[in-house]
Amino acid sequence: MAATNASSTTRNRRRPAKGGAGAGLTEEQNAEKGFTASQELSDNLQKVLVDLIELSLQGKQAHWNVVGRNFRDTHLQLDEVIDAAREFSDTVAERMRALHALPDGRSDTVAETTTLPEFPQGEIDTSEVIDLITERLEATIGTCRDVHDEVDDEDPTSADILHAVLERLEQLAWMVSAENRAPAAR
Repeated sequence: MAATNASSTTRNRRRPAKGGAGAGLTEEQNAEKGFTASQELSDNLQKVLVDLIELSLQGKQAHWNVVGRNFRDTHLQLDEVIDAAREFSDTVAERMRALHALPDGRSDTVAETTTLPEFPQGEIDTSEVIDLITERLEATIGTCRDVHDEVDDEDPTSADILHAVLERLEQLAWMVSAENRAPAAR
């Protein structure tokens, strides 16, 4: 049996990237200075980034495949979740770059490191989509809360970004989950 090459053991059939870690920069090109994220800060922001990317992708999967009562409202509400997740993922990634950290939003990295459970394939009833998206919003919120204090200790500015993420995603989780709730008994 022939030896297996490392790229054939990956989970997908894509060709590996060419060029290694990228072109090196001269001292003049890499002259920007300032605060540099520690590995811990970079890792914590990366955790938030992958969950936000995955939330946007799963939101889109739900958006395309939701069916049932209140379809249009659910369909449009999913757009709000997707837009927020995309905007915040860009904000987090750009903050990482501003701190000389390297965000990794490649599909393999996202799939391997997200805390969000896999989204089911096929058509899904609106009430189930509400529960599934609420669960994913709460998972992303949980990641933000899990890393918040460590991020705040090193970089309060990055923690401020997490505050904005938390504020909006918690609002969306409340609004989305309310679709399946009934008023409390009086």
